[in-house]
Amino acid sequence: MNGTARMEQREVEGLAERICVALETGRQIAPVSETRPDLELEDAYRVSGAIAARRARRGERIAGWKIGFTNRTIWSEYGIFAPIWGPVYDCTLGPAGTPRAPTEAAAMTMPEPRIEPEIVFRLKSAPRKGMHEAALFSCIEAVGHGFEIVQSVFPGWRFRPADTVAACALHGRLLVGPMLPVSARPVGEWLQGLRDFTLSLMRDGEVVERGEGENVLGGPVSALRHFVEGFDPQPFGRKLEAGDVVATGTVTRAVPIAAGQHWSTSVLGLPIAGLGVTIA
Repeated sequence: MNGTARMEQREVEGLAERICVALETGRQIAPVSETRPDLELEDAYRVSGAIAARRARRGERIAGWKIGFTNRTIWSEYGIFAPIWGPVYDCTLGPAGTPRAPTEAAAMTMPEPRIEPEIVFRLKSAPRKGMHEAALFSCIEAVGHGFEIVQSVFPGWRFRPADTVAACALHGRLLVGPMLPVSARPVGEWLQGLRDFTLSLMRDGEVVERGEGENVLGGPVSALRHFVEGFDPQPFGRKLEAGDVVATGTVTRAVPIAAGQHWSTSVLGLPIAGLGVTIA
């Protein structure tokens, strides 16, 4: 991360409290950058880390990470042109169902929720900076597919990059299907398939979005590499660990959701089944 930390810890904690209250109540707030236009990413990650510490004190555990804004086709929509990241917690991580047997996704208490279909990795070992993609892939234990439900405590999904970082990278829920061990096929096939696969996102049986692996910074493994290169463990008090899940970013646009809708996917080019959720 670039920039110089400017905030006193008291201000960091105050922002963490304000955002926590917004997340817990579903009430929206003005972007931090409206009153703090000089907010740096470094300080925003400190706010995210302070929120993680608060959640840890009430018994919530970081179970992995989400990488946001990896889909270059939607950067102009949000005015953001680089990826961000934030924690996924044991209480925000759950299973996804199948198109015929969907799980229920409690999302309507979140502010302006949207759904994102993503490739998800489970780490076998902690990756290191400077790894090329084949070496990085050796740190992955299993590959899966998931839905992330994202939310915006900022009205109208209007914000600057640092706002999204401070607000926990907009994470709400991560629902993951069965994870396939990477030993199930040759590494070269995985790397090619993760770049070339296509995915269809359906609402009540109708296709509303299509995307491909290349959208995600050239492929989900490339997205993981960007995350590893930029990740600073200090604000979160922990490094990347074996067993962490990593959601690599939406393959399609993030689409608004409403109660009662049934969302499903189909995936071509990877040995991964489509998923299903019903919004509640």
